[in-house]
Amino acid sequence: MSARAQRYTPLQIIVHVYAWSALIMICFDLLAGNLSANPIQEIEQRTGRHAITLLMLSLACTPLNTLFGWRELIQRRRTLGLYAFMYGALHATIYVNLDYGFAWSLLAQTIGEKPYILLGILGLLMLTPLAITSFDLWKRRLGKRWKRLHQTVYLIAPILLLHYAWSKKGDLFALQGDIVRPLIYSLIAGVLLLARIPSIRRSIASFRRRALARFQKRSAAPGARQRESYD
Repeated sequence: MSARAQRYTPLQIIVHVYAWSALIMICFDLLAGNLSANPIQEIEQRTGRHAITLLMLSLACTPLNTLFGWRELIQRRRTLGLYAFMYGALHATIYVNLDYGFAWSLLAQTIGEKPYILLGILGLLMLTPLAITSFDLWKRRLGKRWKRLHQTVYLIAPILLLHYAWSKKGDLFALQGDIVRPLIYSLIAGVLLLARIPSIRRSIASFRRRALARFQKRSAAPGARQRESYD
């Protein structure tokens, strides 16, 4: 096995495969003619949904590391965030180019009629500096400002979720219409954001330490009894 292949961990491979899976499936369905009667709209929706899913996964890395002590998740957080930005940019490009053909006046009129588009634009614009500065070079240059900048993702995620929920044919607040996916995403995001509150995060870490200590104690107990029987 080459040195390059050895550098990739199973989790790293899973992240890349899953991230590209949506685009691969879109291309396959496009070539096989499996898309709906409105293929542009379907591609828009699928790229946008995958962008939000990847963003939720990037947000999940820190809480899951706190809960399970899986440090590699922190290393994959940046990759997931960059893929989320890539799909968000692709989603916006398809909308502006394929759907509207860069007809800015018509697009401006549509934004006036559908304000959720403005939320999507705002969320993507806010994600852009995070994607640009996600690399170690910028982390060193910006210092403490880097962390403050990247904490804006806690605001960006609700903005994009509201964009997604508002774009669906349903009323999330009245629990009517096409709301299942937006509701699931919103609940997951709420749990992930709450888990980042310092007091809650400390409680999760404390629970993990207590659970690990209890498990180690139970694992050691049979061995201790066995040694006593030999004595």
